[in-house]
Parts: sequence; structure tokens; C-alpha cells
Amino acid sequence: MNMKDVRSIGARIPLGKGKSMPNIDSSVIRELADLLTETGLTEIEIEQNGSRLRVARQVVSSFVSEGPRAAAPAPSAGGEAAKPKGPAAGTVPSPMVGTIYLAPEPGKPVFVKVGDKVNEGDTLLIVEAMKTMNPIQAPRSGTITEILVTDAEPVEFGQPLLVIV
Repeated sequence: MNMKDVRSIGARIPLGKGKSMPNIDSSVIRELADLLTETGLTEIEIEQNGSRLRVARQVVSSFVSEGPRAAAPAPSAGGEAAKPKGPAAGTVPSPMVGTIYLAPEPGKPVFVKVGDKVNEGDTLLIVEAMKTMNPIQAPRSGTITEILVTDAEPVEFGQPLLVIV
């Protein structure tokens, strides 16, 4: 696909008040969006002949339990209930399949440690997927209570990475 193909249909995409990018083929955007879905990436940007096109999607992740939940067991004779199975409250799941990195590069300090306070939007880890480094940001402010992965470990979509409370 080249920019000549992009310009062939002459579609216009609004950029804001009275501005538009001329000659953008909406089928190219659809094709790039399909590529995002197919590869699990969150954004793609192409630039050719001074024109730039960026297609991004918002990743909404949630942990889905497998199968129906059993009723909570009755308290034991000691009066304590058994711990429920599944992810802890505040668990941050991996939004994609890839390799996890705890630091920005080898030899540098890790992004976060257990006990660190983080703000919403702070970078917690990096997931490398298809040679692209994807920062994983804190979905909320809180304290890191547990890190559930090790550096350079492969991770699956939805796998718990760490816990913020």
C-alpha cells in the first residue's frame, strides 16, 4: 500500500475546526485497523512523502474468570474464611501477548518495586510485542503490593502482572 493508493479515493478526514487531511483513503485506515487487531498492537503510524497517518485503538482489558464461580466456602471452625481463588483486587493484567521487561533497558533501575507508590498513568512495565515496546501504565494510583512476573518472561493476554492497592 502506498500514498498514491491512499490519495486515489480522495477521502477527507476532519482534523479539527475547519482543518482536514486531503486525499486519505478510508480503506487504508480500515486495513491498518484490521492489522492492529490481527497483531495485537495498540497503534500504527505511517509516514510517506511528508504525510503522516496514525491509527490507534484504546485497549480495555479486564480479567475474565474461566467458568462459573463456586459459592464461597463456609467459615472453618477457627472462624476464618478460606481465601477466594482468582486474581487479587487491584491486579493489573497484561493487555497483550509478549515479553515483559521490568526496566527501560538492561542495567537500568526497574520502573517499580514492591512498596512504591504510583500515580495513574505512571509506567509500570514494558511488554515487547513484535519488536515494539509497549509501556504498561498504572490504571489507578496506589501502592505496588506484589509483582507477579520476572524480567524477560513471556506473558499471555490477561495474565496478572502486578497488584496495586
